[in-house]
Amino acid sequence: MLFIYRFFTTFFFPFILIIIFFRKLLGKEESKRYKEKIFSSHFSSNRNFKKKLIWIHAASIGEITSIIPIIKKLNKENSELNFLLTTVTLSSGNLIKTNFSGNKDIQHRYLPVDCDHLVKNFLNVWQPNLIIFVDSEIWPNFLMEIKKRKIKSLLINGRVTTKTYKRWKIFPETAEKIFNVFNLCLAASEDSLKNLQNLKVKNLKYFGNLKFITEKNSTKLDEYSKSILKKNNVWCAASTHEGEEIFCLKTHMEIKKVYKNIITIIIPRHISRTQQIEKLSNNLNLKTQILNSQDTIQENNEIIIVNSFGNLTKYFNCCKSIFMGKSNLKKLQLVGGQNPIEAAIMGCKIYHGPYVYNFQEIYSFLESYNISEVISSKDDLAEKLMNDFTAEKIIKDSNIKTISLYGEKILENTLMEINNLIKK
Repeated sequence: MLFIYRFFTTFFFPFILIIIFFRKLLGKEESKRYKEKIFSSHFSSNRNFKKKLIWIHAASIGEITSIIPIIKKLNKENSELNFLLTTVTLSSGNLIKTNFSGNKDIQHRYLPVDCDHLVKNFLNVWQPNLIIFVDSEIWPNFLMEIKKRKIKSLLINGRVTTKTYKRWKIFPETAEKIFNVFNLCLAASEDSLKNLQNLKVKNLKYFGNLKFITEKNSTKLDEYSKSILKKNNVWCAASTHEGEEIFCLKTHMEIKKVYKNIITIIIPRHISRTQQIEKLSNNLNLKTQILNSQDTIQENNEIIIVNSFGNLTKYFNCCKSIFMGKSNLKKLQLVGGQNPIEAAIMGCKIYHGPYVYNFQEIYSFLESYNISEVISSKDDLAEKLMNDFTAEKIIKDSNIKTISLYGEKILENTLMEINNLIKK
């Protein structure tokens, strides 16, 4: 099976080149750095060979967000380490730039296509001492070459859903061979732990989902923007996907029948859609502002559309309640859900739709502490938000502390395992 995979990745490589080039034309790839994915000549490395290099790969924003505290901790505690961070998406690359710009010990590249000649050249150039893959990022050609070179490797927050497990079970021997390349696999959930055990993964542990690890970001809105929000009842719709913004705008209109001083902050998952959302809002005759990274919130606007990365917490800090997106679209039911932990740590009540498949364990945990709640309609959400506007305190401090302590324990255990592999 691995031979067939290797053949097809080589045979279809010209077509992959065309796809990536078209993605670049559509603005879904960086205009120059997209070449890092497909040309060995762009595998430039300025690593310090006097230090150990830890290569960490995480596909997109959610995975990168979950490992930022780990990277910061490792970087702070060990001056003898360099880090190479690879990602797939444009937005995740921007998030790394936001968090680590100017740190000479941390470099970012886009992951090359999992094609044999690129894999070998990439590893030749970077020569990592330890490789960490995050979540469900399993690339067979990379893993087989890592095994061949006897490079230590670790899968953290390993996620194998029921759907993914059924696919792996079609090729059980291949699955066993691939997953056992890793010196250690840390499962993301009890379900993933069970599925990995059934795939005969040997070195396997479970501490909890990395997405419980979060930093309480001290970033705050400017004083003028805060003064505008304080005059109004404010709620936030975060990480929304196409189809959810109209739901939120209609919720806003329901609330507006009772509260005239209402502001809805919409933070789309993909900020390339801000103008499309503005058009929806304008069509409903709602006064709207697109808020860029250096802008201040202006008076007399009722819909604020955030057009920048990495700013969730400063808006959560101004809201008692939020709606978490990618949860209300039936077409996404098998991939639904976004990480609600940042909002929970900020003390927000979290409302979400019924489709949170990828985060079911986390939402169940939060629901047991009355932090999250599923909503059934725009009327249901509007009613709950209006109740929250008049509430003194929605979430108990003790419940917030429980989440923080749980995340800290997961961080501590994960760092211990990483440091053990670094020392070997």
